[in-house]
Amino acid sequence: MSRGKELKQLAGLFLKLGSTSFGGPAAHNAMMEEEVVRRRGWLTREEFLDLVGATNLIPGPNSTEMAIHIGYQRARWAGLLVAGLSFILPAVLITGALAWSYTRFGKLPQAAGLLYGVKPVVIAIVLRALWGLGRTAMKTKFLAVVGVAAGVLVSLGVHELLVLFGAGLVIPLSRWHTFRTRKARAATPALCAAPALIPLAASASAGAALGSTFGLWPLFLFFVKVGSVLFGSGYVLLAFLRADLVHRWGWLSEAQLLDATAVGQVTPGPLFTTATFIGYVLAGPAGALVGTVGIFLPAFVFVALSGPLIPRLRRSPIAGAFLDGVNVASLALMAVVTWQLGQAAFVDLLSVALGVAAAIALVRFRVNSAWLVLGAAGIGLLTHASLGQ
Repeated sequence: MSRGKELKQLAGLFLKLGSTSFGGPAAHNAMMEEEVVRRRGWLTREEFLDLVGATNLIPGPNSTEMAIHIGYQRARWAGLLVAGLSFILPAVLITGALAWSYTRFGKLPQAAGLLYGVKPVVIAIVLRALWGLGRTAMKTKFLAVVGVAAGVLVSLGVHELLVLFGAGLVIPLSRWHTFRTRKARAATPALCAAPALIPLAASASAGAALGSTFGLWPLFLFFVKVGSVLFGSGYVLLAFLRADLVHRWGWLSEAQLLDATAVGQVTPGPLFTTATFIGYVLAGPAGALVGTVGIFLPAFVFVALSGPLIPRLRRSPIAGAFLDGVNVASLALMAVVTWQLGQAAFVDLLSVALGVAAAIALVRFRVNSAWLVLGAAGIGLLTHASLGQ
């Protein structure tokens, strides 16, 4: 297949996913797994799991980094750019339109109905992905035990990064006696240390240049810093934004920040497009562009640096064992997030029925998840409209 055709396929797929992938990184990864593993066969399940594990070890938006990784695996450097930009673009355009409406009319449209319908379907999509990926990741009983332990620790509040690295180290340590070559022993530190140095350097340089006076350059540097050091959920992003933009510099009000966060949650694609909304509110279209480029740029850099290493790491026995541990821990994180989302998604009989119907459509009839999400969004909007909400 020609490189041009591969790039067109990547652009088409990730524009579709960027337009329909609600529910956060767990849901986004599940939809990507359906498309690139089940439907197209671009990656094996093990290759996909390695990418999931790798994205969890670097800062930034995990699902965007997954799109970038898949693009690189499919069409190298051009694919890296095309897949990443295509996944981000729909959310940026939607968020920009909402920001324009917000600054013009001073309020956001209601989205409760849309989320009411989408959330149960998202849970069904993630559960199916977890089932397939879990069967591949848990190659031994010991790996299954590590995965369960990782889920328990995250549920108890242990930081996700500690759990990931802990699970990654447990597996090679348990196999150390079978791998004795110096080359294999050198692989694990390389995996752990390389990504960690970059965000620290980026954070230091960005932090030194920031100031309290608003401008496009300080805004850009702030979002570069956030994209370079942020691990964890959207709540961590909210804490970063509140600390600097609201309390330290006073660029945003508390209400504006909450509205920006709400827009990130109700639009498809990566939550990091919250930066697009904030940039537009602060400085119009130029601010939206600066905020978007700033927060997503580190993801492209991190994937460009780490992506070529992943196949080599898998070929190393010690590094491969490390990835096995990280992969089962990553699935445990997905499971915990799915449990938390499920509590908010299944609120009545109709939402339960939507989730069950979506699961049947996925497993029995192999309906594309994007159509299920769009259909559920329509049902949710109609339901709330009929109730006058």
